[in-house]
Amino acid sequence: MDKAAPSVISTPSPVPVKPAGAVAAVPSPSSPASATPPAEAEAGSQATFLSAQRISGVVDRELIAQDDAELRQADKVLTADQLTYWPVEDEVEAVGSARFQQRDDVVSGTKMRMRLEDHFGFFDDASYFVKRPPRSAAGAKSRGDVASGLAPTEADSEFSGGFAAPMSFGLLPGQTKLKYHQDANGEPTEARGTAQRIDFEGENQIRLSSATYTTCKPGNDDWFLSVADLKLDYDNEVGSGNDATVHFLGVPILYSPWLSFSLNNHRKSGFLTPSYGTSSDSGFEFTLPYYWNIAPNMDATFEPTLLTKRGLLLGTDFRYLNAAYGGTYFGNVRGEYLPNDRVANRDRWGVALTHSQVAANGFSGAINYNRVSDSDYYTDLSSEITKTSETQLLQQGLLSYGGGGWWNATANVQTFQTLQPDPQNPVTPPYQLLPQITVNARQPDLLSTDSAFFGQYTSFVRPDSSTVDGQRTVMQPQISLPYTTPGWYVTPRVGVNVTHYALNYPGSTNILPTSINRNLPIFSVDSGMTFERPSNWFGRDYTQTLEPRLYYLNIPYENQDDIPIFDTALADFNFAQIFADNQFSGWDRINNANQLTAALSSRLINPTSGNEIMRGMVGQRLYFTKDKVALPGATTRQWDRSDFLAGFTGQILPRVYADAALQYTVDDQEFQRYSFGARYFPEAGKLLNASYSYNTQAVTPIKQVDVSGQWPIDGRWQAVGRYNYSFLQNQPIEIIGGLEYNAGCWVVRVVGQRLQTTEADATTRAFVQLELSDFSRLGSNPISLLQRRIPGYGVANQPQTDSALAEQ
Repeated sequence: MDKAAPSVISTPSPVPVKPAGAVAAVPSPSSPASATPPAEAEAGSQATFLSAQRISGVVDRELIAQDDAELRQADKVLTADQLTYWPVEDEVEAVGSARFQQRDDVVSGTKMRMRLEDHFGFFDDASYFVKRPPRSAAGAKSRGDVASGLAPTEADSEFSGGFAAPMSFGLLPGQTKLKYHQDANGEPTEARGTAQRIDFEGENQIRLSSATYTTCKPGNDDWFLSVADLKLDYDNEVGSGNDATVHFLGVPILYSPWLSFSLNNHRKSGFLTPSYGTSSDSGFEFTLPYYWNIAPNMDATFEPTLLTKRGLLLGTDFRYLNAAYGGTYFGNVRGEYLPNDRVANRDRWGVALTHSQVAANGFSGAINYNRVSDSDYYTDLSSEITKTSETQLLQQGLLSYGGGGWWNATANVQTFQTLQPDPQNPVTPPYQLLPQITVNARQPDLLSTDSAFFGQYTSFVRPDSSTVDGQRTVMQPQISLPYTTPGWYVTPRVGVNVTHYALNYPGSTNILPTSINRNLPIFSVDSGMTFERPSNWFGRDYTQTLEPRLYYLNIPYENQDDIPIFDTALADFNFAQIFADNQFSGWDRINNANQLTAALSSRLINPTSGNEIMRGMVGQRLYFTKDKVALPGATTRQWDRSDFLAGFTGQILPRVYADAALQYTVDDQEFQRYSFGARYFPEAGKLLNASYSYNTQAVTPIKQVDVSGQWPIDGRWQAVGRYNYSFLQNQPIEIIGGLEYNAGCWVVRVVGQRLQTTEADATTRAFVQLELSDFSRLGSNPISLLQRRIPGYGVANQPQTDSALAEQ
């Protein structure tokens, strides 16, 4: 028969069985019992709306809905074969094909009973789907906000409790693990599974018995967790339970009597996933880290690592962030200790400490202290090329004052631990600064001038007492008179460099000057113009600029042969230095000059966004006098013009970016150095890098080719790799090769690395990792290695994007 029109139950009297299509709007327990149209009932935040083929009962006591029964209340929807609703208690029971949905959460089962308002109840023989954004996503803050505390690192966000995220060792100094990262990115996490019983213990509290848990999409059970008792606490965003087994491709791979893991990649205390791998120097490596979330602004990680060839390496990381006296301070400490290294036959240790503090009164300070037990520490225990090439470990303390507005001052105490990892290439220890005090001042609008002052006092001490040491005082005031218009500018400048040395020659019998003064006036004129025109490249409109620049410099000659070399070297010749006053870094030598620098640059600019698409530049110096100042043992230039510089960077084709630079000696007609590099990035997850470098002016000449990238090869497989080869040493510097398989909710990575640690020695490492998305990473972690050594590399299930793609 035809369905009758819906009717509304609005009286407290007994209600007969309703005809097909019956509808009832039930008042909220906290509101008066009154008739409410269905549309208004749905709009009310607490109104309850029942519909079914048949409804019977007493409105304010008990309602029974049968056949296609449905209950709606605010963001909750419940369907079942039969529903029984008690309005006073705001409690409902569902029997037969029960399905409950609240926002994105869905639970289905054979029977359900729940108090809707406070979300207390249970489900029998249930399946569930939970999708929740991080609770702090809306207020995610960067590292500069003390209120946000320490943001999670890769390790913090992993599963803990017998198996969780891998950690690495040999990270001193500048270890990446202790960086402050952005907070949660706000992406919701999804989880689903089944349970013999689900108990709801509040709005964000779920307990599951005899349950499974996975983050794979419905229909995909490649991996899942089976657990006797599982608690999902979305208030604290922590999952915990006991008697847990991880199943992968139908095979149980790990068991833990208890577990605890983050539901939304937030920090929490607990054991992290054991990390394991192999190394030719250390053998099989196994790490079982423990992460301690001490406070929102403080945490620590303990990392015992078993090296089968060497012994047990104990590592600890501690980091903190806080506010004090109107300012902020943050820092981290890492220590490592390897007692009785069986390969080196000695104890090995390392420590790295950094601390930075900013006070409200204008003062700030920093400490950076690094030290290891021996010169081979990094070459033996680190997989990073930047660490294996480390020879000078900084030990520094800084105190600065910037509250003066137009002036600031810095006190610096600096020493180094000098390592000698390669006997064939000895390293000279640098001078210690005990101390160095620097003062800078500037008044950019003083009587229509731009006036500035630089002052510095330095006490140089070298551990080798047989060499000269002493104190150097530098003062350099200067005045500029800038004249600027929208299309061109001219800036004449005059200054004077006043330098005084007080020297000491331990053990020397020669009569050498102990006091040296140097006074040099400096005059320069900087000028430039900017021309613009509309241009069209590859069918797109751009603004093209043409920017000539002339820089004239005049410094008279003064003999400086008696001045020792404390911290001075020949500066790198590039587009930044070509406009500098001095061709030397440091103050122990100041070149004489009567020269003109000419440069021409052109840029291509997106007129809508203002982004620079490409830039090209050429430049050269013209000398009007001979170069008379040189470092000891070095020769002065032979020609009346400098090497010719040219450079280019930018996008040359859709998805293709290039960088090129060269230095060419016109008179000798030979290249001193050049480099060419290209990057092809058609889309996220596809990347190719290639470069060639040639440099005869480096301390160690360079002639290298470097190729790297990641690329899909077949379906979900992708290859990653890097090949860095030196033609001068006739050997590869670094080789990385690996495969990644991305199945969506899990990724497996197999990566190998060969690294030339010294001219005669190399080490090899292997990484194997299984990542269970939004849950855990098992094995040895190659991700940080790939991100460091393959520019632009993106994690397989979180592909890297390129800001330049916005121009495509």
